Amino acid sequence: MLIVTTEHVAGHEITASLGLVRGATVRAKHLGTDIVAALKMLVGGELTGYSSLMAGAREQALDRMAAEAEALGADAIVSMRMQTSAITRGASEIVAYGTAVKLSR
Repeated sequence: MLIVTTEHVAGHEITASLGLVRGATVRAKHLGTDIVAALKMLVGGELTGYSSLMAGAREQALDRMAAEAEALGADAIVSMRMQTSAITRGASEIVAYGTAVKLSR
């Protein structure tokens, strides 16, 4: 599935818009990750546990969005965006969304 943040796909014409597609996931921190992060904050540096958690959440949201587009018969997703919001203390939602389209061949 071709996914772009632009309104057009270079070299292709959009022949049909199939509608909004989205994928979401909610992830919570693990107590062990919090402990390591608290220690890391004393000395500074990247909080790799959180970085890994969010990277996995973004990939899952993208995969779910692409699966929804494939179910519609889309060739691509244009105008893709991602949004993150806090659900509760320690849990975040990641949403990927865009427009599923058919492309000229």
